[in-house]
Amino acid sequence: MDSTYNIIIADDHPLFRNALFQSIHMAVSGANLHEADSLDALLALIKKVDEPDLLLLDLKMPGSNGMSGLIHLRSEYPDLPIVVISASEESSVVSQVKSHGAFGFIPKSSDMRELNSALNQVLNGDPFFPEGLIQNNDACNELSQKLAALTPQQYKVLGMLSDGLLNKQIAYELNVSEATIKAHMTAIFRKLDVKNRTQAVILLQQLETEN
Repeated sequence: MDSTYNIIIADDHPLFRNALFQSIHMAVSGANLHEADSLDALLALIKKVDEPDLLLLDLKMPGSNGMSGLIHLRSEYPDLPIVVISASEESSVVSQVKSHGAFGFIPKSSDMRELNSALNQVLNGDPFFPEGLIQNNDACNELSQKLAALTPQQYKVLGMLSDGLLNKQIAYELNVSEATIKAHMTAIFRKLDVKNRTQAVILLQQLETEN
């Protein structure tokens, strides 16, 4: 396949990122590849790359909180095809990935031939999911819709909340007032339909998956 695709690889493991980098160069001739090792780095990169054609996303990176990272990206960039590449290959994980709006799922155990075939399929505009690994999960759909309603700043606040930071610490990290954080908290609780910090964190954790 000859192309000038802009492809972003988002994975926090340097060795796997490098292996994927080499594999894509073999599978997609002439592709422009970009790399990110955290959600913050990825969000900054997406803004710099001229119309990215594909994002290859690991579920577990700093700042992504598993499935919630995918949901946030899907909400912010609805037109960007996102294909999850993960070592978590259970049918429940694949089903969640699909229900949260991913364009495909490629197991990290895939060999070069399988990776090549999957990449060509998604770049040709057709979703790719392993056969026989899709289940219906209405509960996850409802959770993803709630999380997708958060603004980027609210999502970041929720992630810090999940990491155990206090309002004062979050305000310092984001360089805003504590009153601003409290306002964000109120909006987050309302959108997620929860009453307190603990319930918000539990809701977020329901979307996390094991690496």
